[in-house]
Amino acid sequence: MSRAFVFPGQGAQTIGMGRDLAEAYPAARAVFDEVDEALGEKLSDLIWEGDIAELTLTRNAQPALMATSLAALRALEAEGVVLADHAAYVAGHSLGEYSALTAAGALSVADAARLLRLRGSAMQEAVPVGVGAMAALLGMDFETASGIAAEAAEGEVCQAANDNDPSQVVISGHTAAVERAVELAKARGAKRAMLLPVSAPFHCALMGPAAEAMAEALSQVEFNDPAVPLVANVTANGVSDATTIRGLLVDQVTGAVRWREGVMWMAAQGVTEVWEIGAGKALSGMIKRIDRSVATHAVGTADQARTVAQG
Repeated sequence: MSRAFVFPGQGAQTIGMGRDLAEAYPAARAVFDEVDEALGEKLSDLIWEGDIAELTLTRNAQPALMATSLAALRALEAEGVVLADHAAYVAGHSLGEYSALTAAGALSVADAARLLRLRGSAMQEAVPVGVGAMAALLGMDFETASGIAAEAAEGEVCQAANDNDPSQVVISGHTAAVERAVELAKARGAKRAMLLPVSAPFHCALMGPAAEAMAEALSQVEFNDPAVPLVANVTANGVSDATTIRGLLVDQVTGAVRWREGVMWMAAQGVTEVWEIGAGKALSGMIKRIDRSVATHAVGTADQARTVAQG
């Protein structure tokens, strides 16, 4: 059996996530301590006892979700599951790529935390609040959604940002253009088309300033080749070279997350099982809609870590 470990992106955050992992496994607790130290603040207090609106701020959600994913991985390791022996590939949704790379030994936890804090802040600051928006188009394939985005642009930015599964595409760009695309999608038969409660238009050309900031930051961080290939968001296939991955992480800020294609590529390589490492089960739902034959398991709590490790 070939298996992949995948790591969730923004939107999966909840108050209290990872707490039982930290209580049950000293190595999981150490991840949160390391992230707190790297950021010079008690992000763990916000994650476990804070306000969801504050946790959802991009600059907080990104390192918090990475910390929770790595805590879950440490719990698996404590149960005898070593990534290099149990996974053929890693993949992550948007910020989840940083979690995946850290899990595979390409980045240190401290560097990943600092990069994600910068990435969250840079993405937030790239576009003034209200200027950009994102919307989900449900019941519409990527090609149709991309065409609608292009038609709605009318000289502004509007592009497909996330190809999540065969019936869910997220578009991103200038607010007025995204609103036009929502109305077009409804008129063209989308099951649902709605603006998303996000603070910035991620994964589109408006994120150019954030991409520049990340290029500068990534150039100063030590990267190793990952223990297993990363299935990259922007290429939807496996890559193992640290230098190439560094460039893809820059491209990813303005490029589309090709999640559906990435899952299809893994299935074509023989992946029959996916473990979702961290908060929530959003990726498992997407994977089921992409290829029902791929088994999924969530590993976000101490009980789930024990159960999956023993299975």
